[in-house]
Amino acid sequence: MSEGKPLHFFITGGSGFLGINLIRYLLDRGHLITNLDLVEFTYPDCKDRITSYQGDIRNREDVVKAMQGADIVIHCAAALPLYPPEEIYSTDIEGTRIVLEEAQKHGVDRFIHISSTAVYGIPDHHPLVEEDALQGVGAYGEAKVAAEKLCLDFRDQGMCLSIVRPKSFIGPERLGIFAMLYEWAAEGHNFPTLGTGDNLYQYLDVEDLCDAIYLLATLPKEKVNDTFNIGAKEYGTPKTDFGAVLDAAGYGKRVIPIPAKPAILILRMLEKIGVSPIYKWIYETLPEESFVSIEKAEKVLGYSPKYSNIDALLRNYKWYLENIEELKKNEQGGVTHRVPWKQGALSLAKLFF
Repeated sequence: MSEGKPLHFFITGGSGFLGINLIRYLLDRGHLITNLDLVEFTYPDCKDRITSYQGDIRNREDVVKAMQGADIVIHCAAALPLYPPEEIYSTDIEGTRIVLEEAQKHGVDRFIHISSTAVYGIPDHHPLVEEDALQGVGAYGEAKVAAEKLCLDFRDQGMCLSIVRPKSFIGPERLGIFAMLYEWAAEGHNFPTLGTGDNLYQYLDVEDLCDAIYLLATLPKEKVNDTFNIGAKEYGTPKTDFGAVLDAAGYGKRVIPIPAKPAILILRMLEKIGVSPIYKWIYETLPEESFVSIEKAEKVLGYSPKYSNIDALLRNYKWYLENIEELKKNEQGGVTHRVPWKQGALSLAKLFF
């Protein structure tokens, strides 16, 4: 596929954090975009430059209407881990099935499915490679594994289908769980981490993820019809990477290790009664090593990430500070990456740090 030819991209979930970054990225390269999202598309810099439908990927009529004329589908829409399990299963599995079926009927040139490294569950080795066993933890992880299996079925039927497994991606406009770190740093608090804080933990800048997705959209099909881990090339530990944000805040605060086992027991109880923003996959993996091999993407796609963990966190923190007054208007929080997640009982922990 020629990189110079304008393409028509159909993006599901384009009103979200990854979606808006992809839309800006693709507009900068002269492409046509249609978005379908449950949430209204409100970004003033792009609103008049794309076609956007407010609808549900679980509603086949919405998908059919929005997919007309698309060359490439980028399937970003998903119910994130803080959604109720029934919403996660219906959106991430049945919604994905509908988008796949309609993409096949419409004869789209290629399909790019945004999965997650959550499909690896809580692993017993590192680095993780694409051939490792899948064992999703919780409703979100299980649904992501099931969605990938659907994708493989359609690939077997002849669809050019790329599966992307990104590490947690951050950058300007990312909030969600990371808003907690930025808020505590900006207010001059230390920041706790589970375990020693010396475990390697890989993240990913959203711009690097957009680069990888664009490679999948433009490289020859024989290269991209596969599954790829995507992450930062340079990454450190919670002590080094979160510590860089605390250093940037200028209060002389630091990352404080807390014993993992008792903290996890408390977080399990808080999650069970609905007063913690941290779900099982986060608190079970945060004290452990967590990184994937990106060697396959480097060799096959020519993927070359520009940002380290620290670069990505600092870019995100700078944006947070520039928009802090506006963000305070949304202090009720939510369950998407575009808004700060409710801190629940953990907001009391600030008193001790």
